[in-house]
Amino acid sequence: MILTELIDRYKSDPESVYNTWFVSSEDRMKAFRAIRRGVRDTVESIAAGTFGTDFKGSPLEVVLTAITEQKQVFQGAAHAFFWKPKLRIPDIYENDANKRTFAAFLEACLTATREEQVLAQMSRLAAAQIKGLGPAVANIIYFLHPTLVPPFNTAMVKGFNALFGDRKQLGSWESYLAMRAVIVHTNAEVRDRLSKDLGAFAGLLFEVGSGRLLVGGNVDAVLAAEKVKAEKTARARHADVVSEQAEESEHTRIQYLLIKVGRALKYVVYVARNDRHRSYDGQAFALLTVPELPPMDWPPEVMETVSLIDVIWLKPTGEFVSAFEVEKSTSIYSGILRLEDLVRSIPGCTCQVYLVAPDEREKEVMAQLARPAFRGDLADISLAFIPFGALCEHCDALCKFGENHSILSKIARTTTAVDKR
Repeated sequence: MILTELIDRYKSDPESVYNTWFVSSEDRMKAFRAIRRGVRDTVESIAAGTFGTDFKGSPLEVVLTAITEQKQVFQGAAHAFFWKPKLRIPDIYENDANKRTFAAFLEACLTATREEQVLAQMSRLAAAQIKGLGPAVANIIYFLHPTLVPPFNTAMVKGFNALFGDRKQLGSWESYLAMRAVIVHTNAEVRDRLSKDLGAFAGLLFEVGSGRLLVGGNVDAVLAAEKVKAEKTARARHADVVSEQAEESEHTRIQYLLIKVGRALKYVVYVARNDRHRSYDGQAFALLTVPELPPMDWPPEVMETVSLIDVIWLKPTGEFVSAFEVEKSTSIYSGILRLEDLVRSIPGCTCQVYLVAPDEREKEVMAQLARPAFRGDLADISLAFIPFGALCEHCDALCKFGENHSILSKIARTTTAVDKR
């Protein structure tokens, strides 16, 4: 089969990872910043001797959580980093030398600006032969250098082998580096149909490897022994898409309620730039909110991050009053980072910031705020939690009786308030 025909089928399937993850996923866009920050925290904790001897509770767990939230493509990406005591792998928890080697690798990849620098670091890590630490690290480095490093998992290896008639192995550094070279070369030839970002091509391999896209190398297997599995995968994917649509609808409803309350309190309201096209109950966000944030003397990466905050209230003078991150099922960690970026970027900022999430995520929110990485950083920031249930129940009352943003204290919860209960 001609590759361009396969790509066209891949892109035309509304339930392919190209459409549900690569080009239209807000979670994907938001993950890059959170993962970079998490990698930095991992490096710093190893340097400070506070990393720990287990995956659980480490800053590396935060990184992999943000990655595995990318749905099907990265499902199971964290498994390679789980500490397996009986096997003593991956050997980056108890072996201090290996731990430092891993930190040096991450630090070098964070600061690298050229392809040869990243490849040199991957070759050095492979040469170190750290037991249990294989090319699964590519799933982390992809989010640091998406145009240089493709992600790597079982389905992608199967897809690669089927598409190119090869026999690459999952846990082999040699196989990964060889795969990467072929992927980069092939992607350059079809970039006008996909993207410079290698995630698009990796998604194609994932679809072939999971049996959703048939090519010469996998037709027989899929139609025979793998047919049932492929059908099960397709059903699961459809269920995931339906679930994501429901989550998106709930997210939009909560954004609308925050817009409604903000306007009732006479504030100018801004909604995340990638959500202005949305509407709820016949109310178009574009007609209820301002198209841009006021001009600020911020670095481009900070402006990019802040522009993705779900809802922001401002005074007519342009002063920031309140900001809200709605986290239905996505990373609490990345939401905190965006709110912190906003507050830190405004000298003397008194903006009240909120995480808005389902009632059942309250413990998770408070656990994230209690992390050592945040406990000191957020000590001087006014951050509180608003449950979906309270906002929905009291929205009309907030609009009717509220005089300013302080009315939110009636439904918001802080770590102090939770501790006293």
